[in-house]
Formats: sequence, structure tokens, C-alpha cells
Amino acid sequence: MYQAILVRYGEISLKGSNRSYFVKSLIENINKALRGMGKYKIENSFGRLYLYIDDEPDLYLEKLKLIPGIVSLSPVAITGLDFDKIKALALEVFKYAVRNYPTSFKVQCSRPNKAFPLKSPEINMELGAYLLKEINTVYNDKLSVDVHSPEHLLNVEIRNDKALVYTETVYGVGGLPVGTSGKGLLLLSGGIDSPVAGWLAMKRGMTLDALYFHSFPYTSDRAKEKVLDLAKILSGYGGSINLFISHFTDIQMEIMKVCPPKYTVIIMRRMMMRIASRIARKNKTLALVTGENIGQVASQTLESIHVINEVTNLPVLRPLITMDKNEIIQIARQIGTYETSILPYEDCCTIFVPRHPVTRPTLEEACKAEEKLDVEKLITESMEKSETIVIE
Repeated sequence: MYQAILVRYGEISLKGSNRSYFVKSLIENINKALRGMGKYKIENSFGRLYLYIDDEPDLYLEKLKLIPGIVSLSPVAITGLDFDKIKALALEVFKYAVRNYPTSFKVQCSRPNKAFPLKSPEINMELGAYLLKEINTVYNDKLSVDVHSPEHLLNVEIRNDKALVYTETVYGVGGLPVGTSGKGLLLLSGGIDSPVAGWLAMKRGMTLDALYFHSFPYTSDRAKEKVLDLAKILSGYGGSINLFISHFTDIQMEIMKVCPPKYTVIIMRRMMMRIASRIARKNKTLALVTGENIGQVASQTLESIHVINEVTNLPVLRPLITMDKNEIIQIARQIGTYETSILPYEDCCTIFVPRHPVTRPTLEEACKAEEKLDVEKLITESMEKSETIVIE
């Protein structure tokens, strides 16, 4: 019954002379997301995309609704501009929509094709009367018209070369197509927060590389595999991700050995930020992305964030900074990372945590606490041992 999925985009339409670039990027991302699916064809026409399919639309909708840049989707049935054919198709589509509970409905027509002989109100009235009669013949007058709060909405669009009929609208995540806003480096742990932060950055058009700090043998190879799985999920929304694995054990051990216990977490974070900045510059990455959230742990107070930020001059984007944990979990479930994130494998941020970490550090005290570290030597050695895995 449905020949295509109508793909609507939002902010892209405001991009003026750059619109074609954004639309092209969106089409590329759709192709990546649908890799391995059945045959389909994408048509770009008058500010919309049409995804022509041979299969049922549900599997495509599940993939498409999480692609940044897509505002909404509708499976559509398509016919020519003969009104009798439009009526017949509308009846077929509407019968399926009300098969379980024919209650109230409304016909809503848009007519961009002003050459069509009937105006929108006339189409609404004629189609409404026709559907009411035909459906009530089968369902014993259970269907009624309600133009204010209908249970079912039948949409008809009269375009220049075709008519579209549909009843369902599935909302997407909006935002901008991945690849249109530069590249960021995501500090990816195995927890719930950082994958969500990465996805939100992608939603604003960023491509991502990722950096994971591995503390073997204190963190297991299964913890590393968990991060690989999370990166794989994220790559499904915007293409390949370069995952950098920094071996962090020696740095942590040295910090535990020579630094004041209450400052160890802050100093570890500063070292992470230094390594991330070096990797970002080496790979021409424009910003760092973290899953930090104000007040969630000791290293995420404003004072701590200020002291940690001091070691980098790159922008540090924190998409979760004001979110409640329940909001973050909801997004994690939506994008498919939650079940992987809660697997019980520790990451480097959960080991070597002192009993009483400082929550209001000062820059002066942090710098003094680092005095016994050979910062440059530790960073250089860590980077020499680092691995890079390309996640497709």
C-alpha cells in the first residue's frame, strides 16, 4: 500500500544558499544508516525527501527517526492527480488506519499545486463525506467527523505531479545532519553519560572521534570491549569513528604515589584533558566533548570544571551539563546505548577514587599538587602506547 516514506527536515530549510550542502549530507547519512536494508531510492523534491521502498515501512522508520536532521516521517501512498483515484486510495489507506477502532476523523488537505481544479476545503468536504459513508457501511455508523480533536487524521497533499495520502506521522530528533558542523573528540567512558553527550553533539551536526582511557589490569579487556560496542552504536548515526585508546595506568599510579589524595581525581582529569587536547590538535579536531553534568560527582562542581579546563585552550562542549539523570537515561534508552552502558565493567574513572575527594579545588592548589609529576614525560609515554581503532 505504501510506496514511499516522506522525510521532512526542519532547520536545513533555513540555510539559504547552503541548503543543498546540508541536504546532500542528510542523504549520505540516510544511506549509511540504511546500509544492508532492502532496495530503496531517495528523491529530493521541493524541500522534502522521498524514500521509495519495496518493503514494509516500519523497519525503515525505526532507523530513520534517530538520524539527526530529520524532523518527521510519514509512510505515504502515492497516486496521480485524478480525483477518483485519490478517493479510492484514500479509502484504502483509511480503512487500514481505522480497522481496530473507527471513532472520529478529519480530512486535512494541502494543495501546493494551485492548478488542481478543487480547492482544499472542497477536497476535505468531498473526501470526508465519501469516507464517512463507506466506512460506516462496514462499521455500523461508529465513525464520526470531528474537526477539532479527531482520533484519526487523513492527510492528502496535492503536489505538482502526484497526490500523497497518509495517516501517520513519526517524529524524528531534528537537529542538523552529522558532518555539517565540524569534528569533535568525545571522551568516551563506559558509563551512561558520555555516549549520550556524543549523540547530542552529533545531533547538532558534528562528526566524532572518541578517546577512551584504559587502565589495564585494573580495568578489564571486557571494559574495553564495552566501549568499542558503544562507539559502534554511535557510528550508526553518523559514519565511522576513530577510537583512540590511551593507556592510562602508569599515569594513575604515579598520581596516586606522589599527589595529595584529595586532589588525585582532579589531577587525573587534568591529565586526561591534556592528552585529549594533544590528540585533538594532531587530528585537526575543533572541540572536546564530555559527558560532565554539574554536581553529579566531585569532579563536576563548577570549581572542579574550572580547574580541569585550565589545561586546554580548546572549546570543551558539555551537552549534559544541566540535565537530570533521568533525562540522560531516557535518551540513552532511545539511542540504544543504555543496556550496554550498565554492563558491570569498571572504567578508569571509578577506580583509585579517594574517600574524600576535593569538591571545591583551587587552581593554585591543583598546580602545587602536580609539582612532583613529570607531566610531559607521562603524557608522551602514554601517547606512544596509544592505539587507534576505526569503528565503522
